[in-house]
Amino acid sequence: MRVLVSNITLIPDSDMPAIGCDSNGEAGTWDIGIENGTISFICPHASLGEAAGNDRDLAAAKSQGCWDQVVHGRGRLALPGLVNAHTHLGMTLLRGYGDDLPLMVWLQERMWPKEDQLTRDDVYWAALLAIGEMLRGGVTTCGDMYFHMDATAHAVAESGIRASLSRGVQDIGGSGQRGLEEAVSLCREWHRGADGRITTMLGPHAPFTCSPDFLRKVVSWAERLAVPLHIHVAETETEVGEIAQKYGTTPLGMLAEHGILDVPVMAAHCVYFNSSDIDLAVAKGVRIVHCPGSNMKLGSGIAPLPEMLAAGLVVGLGTDSAASNNKLDLWEEMRFSSLVHKARQQDATVIPADVVLEMATFGGGGALYMDKVGKLRQGWAADLVLIDTEGLHWQPLGNLKTSVVYSGQRSDVSLTMVAGRVVYENGKMLTIDEDKIRHNIAHSARRLGLLGTS
Repeated sequence: MRVLVSNITLIPDSDMPAIGCDSNGEAGTWDIGIENGTISFICPHASLGEAAGNDRDLAAAKSQGCWDQVVHGRGRLALPGLVNAHTHLGMTLLRGYGDDLPLMVWLQERMWPKEDQLTRDDVYWAALLAIGEMLRGGVTTCGDMYFHMDATAHAVAESGIRASLSRGVQDIGGSGQRGLEEAVSLCREWHRGADGRITTMLGPHAPFTCSPDFLRKVVSWAERLAVPLHIHVAETETEVGEIAQKYGTTPLGMLAEHGILDVPVMAAHCVYFNSSDIDLAVAKGVRIVHCPGSNMKLGSGIAPLPEMLAAGLVVGLGTDSAASNNKLDLWEEMRFSSLVHKARQQDATVIPADVVLEMATFGGGGALYMDKVGKLRQGWAADLVLIDTEGLHWQPLGNLKTSVVYSGQRSDVSLTMVAGRVVYENGKMLTIDEDKIRHNIAHSARRLGLLGTS
């Protein structure tokens, strides 16, 4: 399928051609050509032939309207699709259940008992609910860890979003072997599935829920399947203390000592990384997902993001679950990521807007070990969003990057495209039935006694 996204504004950066910008380097008006889910060209709107190196065939194709679809983007800002690199989509059904509780109480007394009651259908509809929320907010890719992941995979395939999926596993409670078998099956069945939009990882939950012997089993399977690991690390002081008492090291150090970091690893949260942990993560190539909203709401703390970025670590952004965060809103996470660390270090120059925007796009793709995701470039995935900048909260429209991070909000998204397919436009989901989702979510919530709970 050939799609033309026409007459849109782009934020220029060092990798973009200089054509189409004025003498001050301000954004010009551009066209993006898409073929079979991949960006085939980006060039100035008014001079396609010149931008394509005088490619007369390409210029003629535009003039003759040789496109399966034309998206008219006049007055819209185009961004790479946002990447929510750490989620638990199935937990969206538990939104609001367990608010204002610390992590371990939230987990052990609210989440885990209620999760034991979730069915495959519950997770399927919760995943669709989460995906709909994310697509409306410009998220085109997510990294998910949960159970009943075959249901989530079907939701991903049907909705059109891009996702890295992992079956969360742990060996407390005697469910480790069954969970690991399901995780392996997910990888075998769904890796590179849904026309390549689905990739997979193995998901050992955390160092405090997985024994060294069990973790080594997971690593063995990761090597056989050639997939990375997705794991929570150093999320709370309690976890750090438990691991220190039991193993005499940090959570990341425990993983390293048992060979867990010898395979590709994406570590979520990393709130309590010390300088040695950061050095170890650099040495082992660990990729990080920063989840400021969830970490603040659960009272877990503030991760050393400036230090991790200064060390050269690949860092993406995640919301965590709607049960811990309440919103799957990458715009909010971008703003948090900048403001929280400015306040923490009492330095307004820390984590500037361009760094945050990179984390929410290219950084997230990198954290998920996805190739050519998170930038608008020729040959990269055609995952993009169009932003309405006419709102009063954008005016006057000056620096586009800072405006996106500090002024923008998810309701400004007017169109979301994944792999060259429009999945959301002007308030309407085009791939999923929102009314059906609401109906089924309400049914599940009533059955589980979640309505009206506190």
